[in-house]
Amino acid sequence: THCVSGCVCPHNLVLDGKGGCIAPEDCPCVHNGNSYSPGESIRVGCNNCTCRNRKWHCSEEPCLETCSVYGDGHYTTFDGKRFDFEGDCEYVLVQNYCGQHQGTFRVITENIPCGTTGTTCSKSIKVFLGVSIFFNKFDGHSDVIQRTPGGKMPFQMRSMGIYLVVDTTVGLILMWDKKTSIFIKLSPSFQGNVCGLCGNYDGNGNNDFTTRSQSVVGNVLEFANSWKVSSSCPNANRTKDPCTANPYRKAWAQKQCSIITSEVFAKCHSQVEPNEYYQACVDDACACDTGGDCECFCTAVAAYAQACNEMDICISWRTPSICPLFCDYYN
Repeated sequence: THCVSGCVCPHNLVLDGKGGCIAPEDCPCVHNGNSYSPGESIRVGCNNCTCRNRKWHCSEEPCLETCSVYGDGHYTTFDGKRFDFEGDCEYVLVQNYCGQHQGTFRVITENIPCGTTGTTCSKSIKVFLGVSIFFNKFDGHSDVIQRTPGGKMPFQMRSMGIYLVVDTTVGLILMWDKKTSIFIKLSPSFQGNVCGLCGNYDGNGNNDFTTRSQSVVGNVLEFANSWKVSSSCPNANRTKDPCTANPYRKAWAQKQCSIITSEVFAKCHSQVEPNEYYQACVDDACACDTGGDCECFCTAVAAYAQACNEMDICISWRTPSICPLFCDYYN
């Protein structure tokens, strides 16, 4: 139906924004700046939302939230708080041994220097569930180093693309790329009942910097140092900006990492803010000056691609010349 008399719609119809008139129930729904026609569905978290009568109607399934650690000490808590921390020790990522509570699981990561600028990367991860799983990140090896005699294993391990996935019986899922990226998914039943570098998972990112002594602080170093496993480790101090320390790498890093803010990831930009991932990529590409140039860059881009994937936006960004995976490109 066309609009009449200077684009005024007849009774009971509304403008569609394209010079035409439509019934109100045929109006689109908007999500993150994109329009969707009636009947179209999108995925928000773990729920499906369908456009009907100009409104989104969503399922209400409880979703697992994700804590991520990647590259040279980049963290995102369950509640979405991002921070950088470079400490050379073992640290508690997440546990439910908090305050006076007797817990059931603990996840620990070991960080070591991975460049001459003082930056650190995760070397291994240990998951305590009555058994201990030890992952050595430099050779991709994983092994169970302790088990309960005669007991049933409280987890299963499987491969999913480039990730090794550990499904536990306690409501924790761990994804590991066998390099320096860790994604921990936790059941909503643990909301407000966990602690560590991944935060307290209470839906409020402002109080995620809660120390081992249950004090909320504003300083990243004070917060993160409190979660070191051994008191004999020295406290981490803020390191130099890696691109200042290695200025000859800065232009290369910026050029390589610009893929994150380019058209390649355009359809994800409205869903996942790219600039923080871009800056983390530049820092990592500058920092990894003792080998593994491409791996640090590829891990940083893959972290943004994974964040997009969490929003059900799959980006085909790898090519034979950019972080190739043979099967990913040719199959």
